[in-house]
Amino acid sequence: MSRWRRFPSTSHTTVDCIACGETVARSDAREYDRHGDRWNREDKRFEYLCKPCHDDLCHFPRDGLETTLIEAGAGEVDRDAFLRSFCHLDGREAGTASDE
Repeated sequence: MSRWRRFPSTSHTTVDCIACGETVARSDAREYDRHGDRWNREDKRFEYLCKPCHDDLCHFPRDGLETTLIEAGAGEVDRDAFLRSFCHLDGREAGTASDE
């Protein structure tokens, strides 16, 4: 008789939400894959969001977002400079902004 393979329980494991910093039970969290491909699990380490933060996310495709954030200086420049750069880059890639 074949038996189903049981995976280790995650109910006793805690994780930190990358959005709000709250520590929650793994069973009360959602996996977040910064590359947008959570189904390809090979050689990945997932980050986690608590359910309320996950529900607040925009679930639209984010192709190119990571590259645009890096080009705009996310975490490296002040907020105003980042927002100006991000809006310019995002508009450029969408074909809505013209170069000055």
